[in-house]
Amino acid sequence: MPTNPTTTEPTTTVDAEALRAEVRLKYTEVANNPNGAFHFHTGRRLAELLDYPVGIRTALPDEAMASFAGVDNPFGAGRIPVGGRVVDLGSGGGFDCFVAAQLVGPTGSVIGVDMTPAMLDRSRRVANELGLHHVEFRQGILETLPVADGWADVVISNGVLNLVADKARVLAEAHRVLRPGGVLQFADIAVGGEVPEAAKCDIELWTDCIAGGLSVDAWCQLIEAAGFDDLAVGLSTDTFGGAAGEARARAFDVYAHTFRAVKQ
Repeated sequence: MPTNPTTTEPTTTVDAEALRAEVRLKYTEVANNPNGAFHFHTGRRLAELLDYPVGIRTALPDEAMASFAGVDNPFGAGRIPVGGRVVDLGSGGGFDCFVAAQLVGPTGSVIGVDMTPAMLDRSRRVANELGLHHVEFRQGILETLPVADGWADVVISNGVLNLVADKARVLAEAHRVLRPGGVLQFADIAVGGEVPEAAKCDIELWTDCIAGGLSVDAWCQLIEAAGFDDLAVGLSTDTFGGAAGEARARAFDVYAHTFRAVKQ
């Protein structure tokens, strides 16, 4: 497990709005051209690599998985309750929301929040085609979630928090929308190597899921500082293995992990 105990959340050296604009551009391309050449794996192949259950994968058509671009399987970190309420931070093309919809069943509710119009168009269209009336997609940024206080039983995310400049604010928002005893359950990248200050200014390295990553220890510090406890970290996943971005990932010792914690 790559860790760096001396690392804390990096000083934000990119403009948050400029970063959001670049993230929208890249993930608009993933939404509109999911079979394109990207630095990461996508779609059904990625879901297979990340060990999403076969039954869940086979129950969904290719269109529901085509723009999936996660880094690990957040559902492997803990059980999603039947009838529960789930919020997905950075829902993208909707795959993790569709998985959550199967797990909570028709008596549950799922809200996906994303800032990229093309991804929202895709996820809403697929949800309608699948008849998933208990899944809703809302446009918004993760620093100001369009979700009521205490609404959720579980907050999930997959490879998105590293793309946000102010991670502490996002975790505070996750804490706000969870009920007492609710669970934060997300997957993201951890950087085991030192990222030079110059690299932290490189928006391309941010959108490549490198410059915005934290060490495992720094992620844990932020999660606990946001008011969560009972923290558990999953084993490392080689999410970039065999992808175009593998060389850069190796250079900075980048792997993915799941993180699970409970709202106090």
